[in-house]
Amino acid sequence: MVNIGSPRNGWTVGADGGVDLRRAPAEPRVVTVAARPQTVTLDLTRCALVVVDMQNDFCHPDGWLASIGVDIAPARAPIEPLRRAVPWLRAAGTPVVWLNWGNRPDRANLPPGVLHVYDPQGRGAGIGAPAGPRGTPTLQQGSWSAAIVDELAPAPEDILVDKYRMSGFFDTPLDSVLRNLAVTTLLFAGVNSDQCVLSTLSDAACLGYDVVLLEDCAATTSPAYCHEAALYNIAQCFGFVTDSKLLIGG
Repeated sequence: MVNIGSPRNGWTVGADGGVDLRRAPAEPRVVTVAARPQTVTLDLTRCALVVVDMQNDFCHPDGWLASIGVDIAPARAPIEPLRRAVPWLRAAGTPVVWLNWGNRPDRANLPPGVLHVYDPQGRGAGIGAPAGPRGTPTLQQGSWSAAIVDELAPAPEDILVDKYRMSGFFDTPLDSVLRNLAVTTLLFAGVNSDQCVLSTLSDAACLGYDVVLLEDCAATTSPAYCHEAALYNIAQCFGFVTDSKLLIGG
């Protein structure tokens, strides 16, 4: 017998050359958690945790955001809840996907509208430009700036996906990766809750995934009302909002 594909989505080829298209069922890991607008029951083996933009340029004192005068304390708030939740979810059989800005050095796939967000005065700053005390290129693939903060170092089995827009689904392999993981429900965390997290979550809902935001694992450096509006719209229009402590029981 030869396995073709991933353990979560693979075929078996027998010695006689016959192909078995059945996927081996995973033993369900069921939890029920209080959420808004309704209590939800999840099979953690059919979930994936998508952690958005917990990277140095947004969450480290030497990163780009801090270098332009933004208070990054809110962006660091999800670190401790994630340090508790991520190992628990891994142990439950839930894949962990780290979704970060990681742009091409030549920025060839970025239109003016995206570049303008990070360089509104057109001064040659923003994406790809050196920033902060370390002078590393802002949000550039492979740089310290784009790396996940040390406190949340990924495990070898985790999956890293680079993104180039507010939504992690546009121009990336994220949807293919998630479908190959055979997941139907996405747990969301990261920053900013009202920007990249919300954009990716809403696209996920439009693509047919069930979506759940872990509120204590998500934050924004925007004004507080932006975060509250994101929570309202997620629970009202797209899916559910809960807390990681309710999920993991502590």
